[in-house]
Amino acid sequence: MSKITAYILTFNEEEKIAAAVETVLWADEVVVVDSFSTDRTAEIATALGARVVNVPFKGFGDLRNRALEVCTHEWIFSLDSDERCTREVRDEILALIDGAPAHDVYLVPRRSYMMGRWIKGSGWYPNFRQPQLFRKGAMRYTLEPVHEGYENLSGKPVGQLKNAVWQFPFRNLAEVIKKMNRYSSLGTPKLAGKKVSMASALGHGLWSFFKHYIMKRGFLDGWAGFVIAFGNFEGTFYRYAKRYEETQDWPPPKSGPIRRQGPSS
Repeated sequence: MSKITAYILTFNEEEKIAAAVETVLWADEVVVVDSFSTDRTAEIATALGARVVNVPFKGFGDLRNRALEVCTHEWIFSLDSDERCTREVRDEILALIDGAPAHDVYLVPRRSYMMGRWIKGSGWYPNFRQPQLFRKGAMRYTLEPVHEGYENLSGKPVGQLKNAVWQFPFRNLAEVIKKMNRYSSLGTPKLAGKKVSMASALGHGLWSFFKHYIMKRGFLDGWAGFVIAFGNFEGTFYRYAKRYEETQDWPPPKSGPIRRQGPSS
């Protein structure tokens, strides 16, 4: 019988980690790859039986490759802390790896829940990130700091599972803003060498909003669809604006010491 490791990336995810780990307790090994959290993430994961490995954060591509190094079994299942494996996905994976898999690398669809509803539009369903199920050694991640890609090393085409994991991307609007700010900063190096301006920042941001709200039918998802589209506008705008800021020299005006004047004569 083939064995499988489930790995989860974390940093200060004490409010999410228990629910994520509990959905992969069926795996032969659960590894939490943590970037030195300062909250109770590691403690909670350890109490549930996961093995916690600390890895310094040097971008998500590097972090995921480091995670692969500490997974010990033939098959690897990648789950993010805001994702939940379902019974249907568990059963499909176990049946697949115990049989004769046609592929060594598999994409897994995601179904996202936000603001009290399952998202149907906005480009979020079915939604895929990098392959989440693969043989050890069959793939590696590229080194982008965020939205990292992957390389299929198996020589076989990438397959796809039928059943979807659940994703709960944001607990509240404050988390939407926090993630937008972090990811726009991490994405700025991708624009190195490109000529940017505040006008191009606005243009790319507006296009991102239009694409998600109109072309990907985010308007069907009510307020959640609008927030998703607006969050993409902000993330894109600030990514370009931060890159533009890097190319500018905006020192504050000089001011010398100001002292109290003596009595007038």
